[in-house]
Amino acid sequence: MPNRGGFSWKRALGVTRVKQQFARKTGIPLTKSGRQRKIGKALTGGGCVLPTVFLVLLALGIMESLTASIPFPVLLQATKSTLM
Repeated sequence: MPNRGGFSWKRALGVTRVKQQFARKTGIPLTKSGRQRKIGKALTGGGCVLPTVFLVLLALGIMESLTASIPFPVLLQATKSTLM
């Protein structure tokens, strides 16, 4: 039966193995899709992105409602006093 996979110089010279070892030791995937998947899991905790988006929007809404009731000059004075 003939080899249907073909011949790979990179595999024969060990380039593939070195790349795999590097990725395993560093924990950084070498493919674009692998990096995107890893970043996505880190941001969402490995689950659906909807709960994360909901929490961010909820936090922004709470901050907006808190700062909306404070007049602008008072808010400006508060930030100046905290910077000094």
